[in-house]
Amino acid sequence: MADLTSDFLGIKSPNPFWLASAPPTDKEYNVRRAFEAGWGGVVWKTLGAEGPPAVNVNGPRYGFIHGADRRVLGMNNIELITDRDLFVNLEEIRRVKADYPDRALIVSLMVPCEEQAWKDILPLVEETGADGIELNFGCPHGMSERGMGSAVGQVPEYITMVTEWCKTYYSRPVIVKLTPNISDIRRPAEAAKLGGADAVSLINTINSIVSVDLDAMAPEPTIDGKGTHGGYCGPAVKPIAMNMVAEIARNPATAGLPISGIGGVTTWRDAAEFMALGAGNVQVCTAAMTYGFKIVQEMISGLSQWMDEKGHTRTSDFVGMAVPNVTDWQYLNLNYVTKASIDQDACISCGRCFAACEDTSHQAIAMSGDRKFSVIDEECVACNLCVEVCPVENCITMVRQAPGTVDPRTGKLVEAEPADWTAHPNNPSRVAAE
Repeated sequence: MADLTSDFLGIKSPNPFWLASAPPTDKEYNVRRAFEAGWGGVVWKTLGAEGPPAVNVNGPRYGFIHGADRRVLGMNNIELITDRDLFVNLEEIRRVKADYPDRALIVSLMVPCEEQAWKDILPLVEETGADGIELNFGCPHGMSERGMGSAVGQVPEYITMVTEWCKTYYSRPVIVKLTPNISDIRRPAEAAKLGGADAVSLINTINSIVSVDLDAMAPEPTIDGKGTHGGYCGPAVKPIAMNMVAEIARNPATAGLPISGIGGVTTWRDAAEFMALGAGNVQVCTAAMTYGFKIVQEMISGLSQWMDEKGHTRTSDFVGMAVPNVTDWQYLNLNYVTKASIDQDACISCGRCFAACEDTSHQAIAMSGDRKFSVIDEECVACNLCVEVCPVENCITMVRQAPGTVDPRTGKLVEAEPADWTAHPNNPSRVAAE
């Protein structure tokens, strides 16, 4: 059977599934339940500096986007960092780590952007025996208005500076959690690496307002008639998160920098996709909050079965395997030609493909008088819209045209790819050399 043991920065855990810093990791009771359910590690909910703890609202903290079946697609939260005493948290971390030495336990931190504040808290965290720290440079609400969270993560110079402080006053791994609320995720990742970060984790939540109460005329969640922006997470952010992970993994300036992938991981497949794009492990929040801690058991069994089927003996076998196939648009093979094909036996004659193509695409699907649908090859540009709107899986497929056939739309021969890819006109290294 596949070995799911994870070794991230030298931190061992029985599997690559960690709980992200969030409400599920707020206290000892939760974390113990998580470990008993099978989670490989946790990032303890963000701790602040010594002194009065943060004060959270006593009204609704979450807003949701639901699908038609009430499935959670996205979640917005306006909760701050821990509102529990620093030393209570530290003592709980010490006890949990002592009782679960085989699990990863990382402490998330957010304190003012002052060297003394970091110098004060880091020895306290080190004394707990935790495996490492994660610098919360991503939280977009509440704390950012106080000069912390994403207010730091949006300024590369601050990221480098604070990371250097942490590497000076703390001897264990330092992970920098990046904000997605920025134009180019590569810049903060490069800044973290420059500061000596051992890894980056991403993405933190996306700044958002998910809905408006049209009776109260206020954003939701609504607190006494007012609302505010919050952090968006859940399955809806997964595509954004995976793109940012891939950008860091394929950026020469950050190549080799370990990545912990975060953002909408709900199933084992989500995790495998993040890892194929360069993440060494994944962190989960919304899925656990929606389905409970035992969801990790499906993730473990699913990933193990898939790895067995693919012949992967350990997770490191496929980490980053998809990265070489992530490229810029200009390097895509323009000689690759496909056309849509409709399986008449599977077609239920709903007409969704026809309506979508006729109204919004290339008028490449014909409808007969008896509602039979067929592809007009000379008009089909292989956009794939019909495949995606069809309610019957695999009823419409994209079929590659063999080299030597005539593309009816252009009248040109479909060219074969060069046997030697280095000679291909769209090969990135060839284009760069020219």
